[in-house]
Amino acid sequence: MIVKAIDSLLALSDEDLRKDFPLKVYQTGSGTQTNMNVNEVVAHKAAQIDDSIEILPNDDVNHGQSSNDIFPTAMNITASEAVQKLEKAAQHLIDELKVKQEKYWRTVKIGRTHLQDATPLTFGQEVSGWVSMVEHDLAYLKSLDATLLELAMGGTAVGTGLNAAPHFADDIAERMSQVYGLKFTADTNKFDGLAAHSGLNVVHGAMKTLAADLMKIANDVRFLASGPRAGYDELNIPANEPGSSIMPGKVNPTQAEAVTMAAVRVMGNDVVVDLAASQGNFEMNVYKPVLIDAFLESADLLAGTMTGFADKMIHGLTVNADRMTELVDNSLMTVTALSPHIGYHDSAKIAQAADKAGSTLREAAIKSGKVTAEQFDEWVDPLKMTNIDSVQS
Repeated sequence: MIVKAIDSLLALSDEDLRKDFPLKVYQTGSGTQTNMNVNEVVAHKAAQIDDSIEILPNDDVNHGQSSNDIFPTAMNITASEAVQKLEKAAQHLIDELKVKQEKYWRTVKIGRTHLQDATPLTFGQEVSGWVSMVEHDLAYLKSLDATLLELAMGGTAVGTGLNAAPHFADDIAERMSQVYGLKFTADTNKFDGLAAHSGLNVVHGAMKTLAADLMKIANDVRFLASGPRAGYDELNIPANEPGSSIMPGKVNPTQAEAVTMAAVRVMGNDVVVDLAASQGNFEMNVYKPVLIDAFLESADLLAGTMTGFADKMIHGLTVNADRMTELVDNSLMTVTALSPHIGYHDSAKIAQAADKAGSTLREAAIKSGKVTAEQFDEWVDPLKMTNIDSVQS
């Protein structure tokens, strides 16, 4: 009857189902109110189906269980599901970035370090760095998947397993594995499972690392797309919607900004998760609801904004090749290619002379008498300076 009642509830729409669960995150730290809310709703639904069978919230629905083990079990299951979705979103972003990496592998642009001009690279090379960052972040997350698959079920009140059937924990883990397609196991130490949430903490740390890298990538995109007349103007971003309510024709990097805001929230949530995970006083952590709320928000935010960024920003992103060429041609840092031939000191003098005179580097180099026109054209080749043929795309 309990199973029938639960199936009946799961058949309801989310809107109708939520009406029976009015509780907020900020309740008792074990999640007891939420657990009993579920138990009472299930018992009530069972009575509606067949009132000849008495189903009690505590004695029947909560049989062999405690809020102290059922809530952390639910935490790990929902967290595992959320991380699986996050990993798929990360892979999708990687795939979209790789398209741009290949397309613009030989498109030369100026590099920048310390926010100052540096030697050239290609846009494809720059994007390959972004790809590698997200690939590493995805690998970090996947390496930690198993930390969320240990379930505290069977520990009951304090981890001893009082009132639980001998094989209850293993049976639950096996059944959850069948339902969710993940390899759940019974936590080998239930005292740890109730009092600590190290797995959630370390996985959220990996999510924060992903957020930090996404912040960098999104900022690079929006800065390189700044303009179109008074900025870098190296990238053209899709015009998904009007950018301004007052300035006609303005295009804003909306999806990039969404990613950066999500990243900030995740970084804040990491503090919440870290502090909440530290509150395992004696036999139980009593910050469970706020911990899992922050964790799930982070996973959902990153998955959603990464998908939007991939589909509505990266997919339609193009380069302004003429602008990139202009900036490379006007850069003084290509003088670095002269150093092996005429030395650092004379190369620096040429760069300084070009800057002072407002001339091109080529003009200043020839005027210096240290380099002929033919030598300059041979030695200062921006594409060759990228070592493009020795670097794998």
